[in-house]
Amino acid sequence: MSTPSALIPEQLPRTGSERRRTSRQTSSWDTEYGRDVWRLRELGIKDKRLARITFEDIPQPWLKALAKRWARWRLATGLGVVSVSSGTRAITFFGQFLTAAAPSVQGLGQLDREALERYLVHLHARCSGTVKHRMLIGQLNLFFTTIRQHGWDDSLPSAVMFYSEDFPKEAIRQPRALSETVMAQLENPDNLAKWNNPSYTLITQILMGCGLRITDTVRLPTDCIVYDGEGAPYLRYLNHKMKREALVPIDAELADAITAQRCRLQERWPGGAPVLFPRATHNDDGQESVSDGVYRKALHRWLKRCAVRDEHGQPVRVVPHSFRHTLGTRLINRDVPQEVVRRILDHDSHVMTAHYALLSDITIRRHWEAARKVNIKGETVTLDPDGPLAEAAWAKQRVGRATQALPNGFCGLPVQKSCPHANACLSCPMFITTSEFLPEHRQHRQQVVQIITAAEARGQQRLIEMNQQVLGNLDQIITTLERDQDGEAAPDAC
Repeated sequence: MSTPSALIPEQLPRTGSERRRTSRQTSSWDTEYGRDVWRLRELGIKDKRLARITFEDIPQPWLKALAKRWARWRLATGLGVVSVSSGTRAITFFGQFLTAAAPSVQGLGQLDREALERYLVHLHARCSGTVKHRMLIGQLNLFFTTIRQHGWDDSLPSAVMFYSEDFPKEAIRQPRALSETVMAQLENPDNLAKWNNPSYTLITQILMGCGLRITDTVRLPTDCIVYDGEGAPYLRYLNHKMKREALVPIDAELADAITAQRCRLQERWPGGAPVLFPRATHNDDGQESVSDGVYRKALHRWLKRCAVRDEHGQPVRVVPHSFRHTLGTRLINRDVPQEVVRRILDHDSHVMTAHYALLSDITIRRHWEAARKVNIKGETVTLDPDGPLAEAAWAKQRVGRATQALPNGFCGLPVQKSCPHANACLSCPMFITTSEFLPEHRQHRQQVVQIITAAEARGQQRLIEMNQQVLGNLDQIITTLERDQDGEAAPDAC
């Protein structure tokens, strides 16, 4: 069925103000496009992170013209200005390389694979091992792909492109989640009370409990809470990176805190403020939200007031995104299904969520390898983290933790084997433990002594013999672990 022409938006009559606004925007684009520095506000693009995009450092006029066309197209598709600017910087970097190393290149048609390979060598020397290295290659490759897709320059040779092997291998990123020692300080109500601004307190609580990005948090609307059929609250927000609305479950306490923030806004802006965290100054109508940069500075000052320290007594560096990494890692460590974690963090794919699981495994493994491990005889168990069986040994250890975890150590027996020992593993040669279980060992020793004392009073010789072996093993374990805990070096330590 055809749509009545009156309902087609393009054919609706425009008001005078709409025509003037459209005319101004078209005129601004015509003006700005010819400049070497685009003022984004003149183009009707407001972004607090970036005010302009510059092309003035691209030496070649033909390359600059294509860079402008690419940037205009990307902005028109709704791509963020930071990403567009990154692409422009990549072309600038490539253009400056051509000027220095291949000045004879006067157009895309004169590029070849050899020039790209020389550029790869140039990048390796200049920025090897950095995030910028991959960005410069990836953005330039996107530039070439877009030119081919839209037919902007048919002279571009088919061989001018980068392959997956051209990209530097990504280094394994270290965990960026905050330790529980640090989080315990940050979540302490006394420290949260040291915020001198209730808006910043609430922002911090949302970052900690919901894992939002800071840009999404400061832009929350006032009507950001929705309820399901059972009355459970959810935080509704716009995921600006993915350009979609998302929901994350919250508890009643956080919902009450958001409601209290709305009441405070009502006192300042009786007519209603559209954003949950309005800027404090130059914001008469409450339309402008606080910038993420302002919160970052406030966060830094708050950390100094709270004197937050890590496990080694050193000051801690915390950025807003640290809370997102921490939430993801915490959820994975609590065995929350990966798909649930993906939905809570609103990742576009499982690849990013899987990264948290990998980091969690790396962290646990590092602590396991660093810890001194002893068997039932009090002998140090050596596991070479770089040995040929390292990966297989760690896989066995992870399975053992998941299926045969003990209250006072871990079982080193392969999961396929059945256990022939009946006494809580304290007489089992496959038993392994670390100093983290010292309290359990001491408590167990007291219980064994009580059992032996009672057995002696009743003349139960067999029971005495069985528990004497366990007591001897416990004494050896406790002595070795206490010596290690007191700082005495292990006999075979390097």
